Amino acid sequence: MDRFNTLRLRTPEGIAFSHTLASPVARLFALAIDLLILAALLNMLGLVWTVIYIFSPSLSEFLQSVTVFVLLTFYFAVLELWWRGQTPGKYAMGLRVMDQHGLRLRFSQIVARNLLRYADMLPVLYTVGGLTALLTPLGQRLGDLVAGTVVVRDRRRREPDVNQIMGGKYNSFRQYPHLEARLRQRADPEIPELALAAILRREDMEPESRRRLFAEFADYFRTITEFPDDVTLGLTDEQYVRNSVDSIFNATGRAAVSGEPVSATIARIRS
Repeated sequence: MDRFNTLRLRTPEGIAFSHTLASPVARLFALAIDLLILAALLNMLGLVWTVIYIFSPSLSEFLQSVTVFVLLTFYFAVLELWWRGQTPGKYAMGLRVMDQHGLRLRFSQIVARNLLRYADMLPVLYTVGGLTALLTPLGQRLGDLVAGTVVVRDRRRREPDVNQIMGGKYNSFRQYPHLEARLRQRADPEIPELALAAILRREDMEPESRRRLFAEFADYFRTITEFPDDVTLGLTDEQYVRNSVDSIFNATGRAAVSGEPVSATIARIRS
């Protein structure tokens, strides 16, 4: 892992994948965008506080304090939970929060990193958070260190070469476009890339490792979206995963996880 450059991870089955770490400058611009949005929201609420102030100055001041706290605390946490690690600022700058080990981002991690935001802001202008990010190998602020998260570049992918995924086979999931849409919506951003890597490297795996890995992927995809028995009956775990990955990548022309063109991703995974 190169500092402020690349986070490289490897699964127990030997599948390697990488993420480009977000630079402090990109994170600063993303934060600035989010703070501008927050300022606009507070400015609109200012009209309400002004009216309340006429009747009760103390109540107006109390509501202002509570609203500022709630917005600062829940704006980032709720959006990162809803948008899978992104806020409007992060989206605009092409960034995403993820688990530092490549695991599924948990609710507790999002809450922890955002509650620690107040410590990162001390004494002024994110001094603690900025210094911590500069001094840690993964560019993590204090909240990231406690939560075990990192902020990475979120590059948008193009449609993959389906023939390399499906090998010319028919994808029976295509009969249910609404279920394909649900599959894309519910899939964790990291899982499709890992599944694609497994498909491309399946011939290099030991038979038992290959069987266990595809069983885990298949169980995951079955859990988040259930297809009718008439299209899944007789499918092996590996075939189920191939269909799922094809549906996620091909139906919209974009992968669940953004990044370089998939042709480049395939070359990187195979190298």
